[in-house]
Amino acid sequence: MPVDSLADKARQFSELHKQAGILVLPNAWDAASARIFEEAGFPAIGTTSAGIAFSLGYPDGQEVSWPDHLSVLRRIARAVDIPVTGDIEAGYSSDKEQLSKIIVDVVRAGLVGINLEDARPGLGHRDPLFSLAEQISRIRTIRKTATREGLRLFLNARTDSFLLAVGDPAQRLQSAMERVVAFVEAGADGVFVPGLKDAAIIAQLTKAVKAPLNILAGQGVPSVPELQELGVKRVSVGSGPMRAAMGQTRRIADELRNTGTYRLFTEGAVSYPEANQLFEDLG
Repeated sequence: MPVDSLADKARQFSELHKQAGILVLPNAWDAASARIFEEAGFPAIGTTSAGIAFSLGYPDGQEVSWPDHLSVLRRIARAVDIPVTGDIEAGYSSDKEQLSKIIVDVVRAGLVGINLEDARPGLGHRDPLFSLAEQISRIRTIRKTATREGLRLFLNARTDSFLLAVGDPAQRLQSAMERVVAFVEAGADGVFVPGLKDAAIIAQLTKAVKAPLNILAGQGVPSVPELQELGVKRVSVGSGPMRAAMGQTRRIADELRNTGTYRLFTEGAVSYPEANQLFEDLG
């Protein structure tokens, strides 16, 4: 993709966080889901690392190799004309030189943004999150690398303080707030705090952080209009739609196995000609 075109998409994506309304960002796990979200009229899409992992036969948590993950990101970016931001988990490396190479891969794959989480990959860590100093250094590495590649990559810095229930519950909000404020000072364009459902806490964060706040949608989370009233600028859905598709597939399997009927995979299905049409112009 020409640099100028990618730079235009990056500017367009950044501006979506400055509009009056909230940015609703669906998360794709393959080219088909990306095209469907684009066709539905969304101005941009994200990817879901969990959805990509499940579709490739792996658990979430950087279990997919980076080349395999990158291949899916590249296919998604190629499939749509709207901006794409990628969930690259913890950056696939704690080594700054390797992290820099991964950011080069991301930019050259045609993405205009990333999510970077502060949770260490894998289980059983005494300290489940990267230290604040480590994460700040990683954010600065990403910013420097993207600038060298000629792109203002939208860096959405994520803390898993709430999602992983890290530390003393009474101190969790203060800890998360300190982290995301520091992330923005280090060069992040936005912040992401998954695991939040409490409207009062969300409101406190939107007031404390001088950058767009991203909330993960799900059961018990305030609705999109309610989040907008709280000052949230971006809401994403993570692997929710992909897991819903898995649930529908399970129901189809049950119907086919138990009754031998076809209602669940014929009613409301995308027709074969429609499915082909989604990709005919891609070559």
